[in-house]
Amino acid sequence: MPIYLLYALLAAFATGANIVSQDALLRLYDGPGHLWASVFFGTAVGLVLKYVLDKRYIFRFRARDAAHDGRTFALYAAMGLVTTAIFWGFEFAFHAWFDGARSMRYLGGVLGLALGYAAKYQMDKRYVFTGSAA
Repeated sequence: MPIYLLYALLAAFATGANIVSQDALLRLYDGPGHLWASVFFGTAVGLVLKYVLDKRYIFRFRARDAAHDGRTFALYAAMGLVTTAIFWGFEFAFHAWFDGARSMRYLGGVLGLALGYAAKYQMDKRYVFTGSAA
């Protein structure tokens, strides 16, 4: 399978995990800050899942040890700040534009993640998964 198709498939899987996690948290918690809590939770789930999938299946990266893996994850997360801004921008813009409709907010999130992941691949390839690749 070409790398771009595999990357798109794994990105779609991580996107689904992000949105399902957001929705699950919203169903369990409806208190103060529930929207922000759900977005943070979904982002964290998607970040960790995408790191594991990218590391193994896209970049075939093997860390030298736990400390190296931790530094790599920290750099991966730092690169994700730009793409997270894109993702959150779309999600919250759709939330505002469509009067808080949950399905439209999720659509904005999916679109934002798709754009963000396209940029993130290039950043990860250049700056994160270098060196100890298998």
